[in-house]
Amino acid sequence: MTTETWEARAAALWEQMDELGDDAFVQAMLDLAAECDPDDPVALFEVGGAHDSTGRTEAAVGYYERAVAAGLSGVRRRRVSIQMASSLREIGQPERALELIGEEKTRGSDEYDGALAMCEALTLAKLGRDREGLSVALLALAPHLPRYQVSTVAYARGLVGEDPVG
Repeated sequence: MTTETWEARAAALWEQMDELGDDAFVQAMLDLAAECDPDDPVALFEVGGAHDSTGRTEAAVGYYERAVAAGLSGVRRRRVSIQMASSLREIGQPERALELIGEEKTRGSDEYDGALAMCEALTLAKLGRDREGLSVALLALAPHLPRYQVSTVAYARGLVGEDPVG
C-alpha cells in the first residue's frame, strides 16, 4: 500500500467521523494506524487528532509528542504544534502550551500563522494575560483588514505598552 492510498483512507475516515460516533471513529483510526510502523509520525499524528477531536485530550497529547519524536515534518509539524498547544492549554498546562507556541513561531511563517496566533491569544487569556492575548489577535488580524492596518497595529502594541511605531 502506498502512502497516498493510506492518506486517502485517513482523509475518508475523517469525513465519516460524525456518522461513526466518537468511539467507532477513534477505533477505526487506531485500526488504520496499526497498518503502519508503530513509530510512523503521520499515523501517530492522525491518531492524536482523532483522540483530540473526540474529547480525549490528554491521550491526544501523548500521540502528538510521539509524532514529533518520530520526526513529523512539513505542514503536519506545524499543525501538531497548534493542536498540541491547544490540548495542553485545555488540560491545565497553559505555560507549557505557550512555550510550545514560542518554539513554533521560530520555525518560520506559513498559512497557519493565524491559527498559531489564535492559539497563542487563547493561551494568554487562559493565563490571565488578556491584554497580551488581544494584542496577539489584533496583530494577526491587521494584515487582513481592507483599511486601518497601521492603526490596528498601533493599538495592539499599545495594549502591551509597546511603542506604537516601533
